[in-house]
Amino acid sequence: MTDDAISEGVSLYKNKDFNGALTFFLSLPEDAEVDNIELAYYIGLCYAKLERYDDAMLYLEQVVTYSKNEKRILQCRYILAIVYSMTGKRKLALFELNKLIEIGYKPANAYASLAYIFWKENEVEKCLEAYKKSLQYDPENTTALNGMGYVLACENRDLTRALSYCKKALAHNTNSPACLDSVGWIYLKLGLVDDAFKYLYQARDLLPDNEEIAEHIRIAQEG
Repeated sequence: MTDDAISEGVSLYKNKDFNGALTFFLSLPEDAEVDNIELAYYIGLCYAKLERYDDAMLYLEQVVTYSKNEKRILQCRYILAIVYSMTGKRKLALFELNKLIEIGYKPANAYASLAYIFWKENEVEKCLEAYKKSLQYDPENTTALNGMGYVLACENRDLTRALSYCKKALAHNTNSPACLDSVGWIYLKLGLVDDAFKYLYQARDLLPDNEEIAEHIRIAQEG
């Protein structure tokens, strides 16, 4: 049966061994008794987790097109919206997110993702409004809290409130490089350099190759 054929790969995926899971799924023999859409689902998820977005799209789009599992279709549409936004396919991302919002699928997450797209497009007011809507649905949404605070800080708007948003996000996810970076960035904006370095260095330790964190540290060192 299909479940038995892919169970080892599913276990690897659930244990966050995405490379191992992907290797397992791709190495299955052609004559394996596997539901191809089920296999496409897990391969697409693995590629998305590994940030191999072009590959992820190929498989997740198969699930959206051919699966009869409505829950998985919605899940894959949401992931595709994120992938589209990360690969510059703005219109596709907006289409998917707006459709998901229309049917009420994870509205807090959908609005937070919408805000990210607006931010990347320098549409600041639309970005802030989308984060506001996200927080109306879920006041504890970490992505929206951190995003709202970070954007307010970058725009030099109400830094005290920005810090409050990001500190709340960090309290929910203490090991998040994005949240640590945001808090450090706001402390830097507030002129509290020692506090800024404390959080920025923690963010760098967790995500050493991130260019944005490196840029914030550079600005702090030059200041």
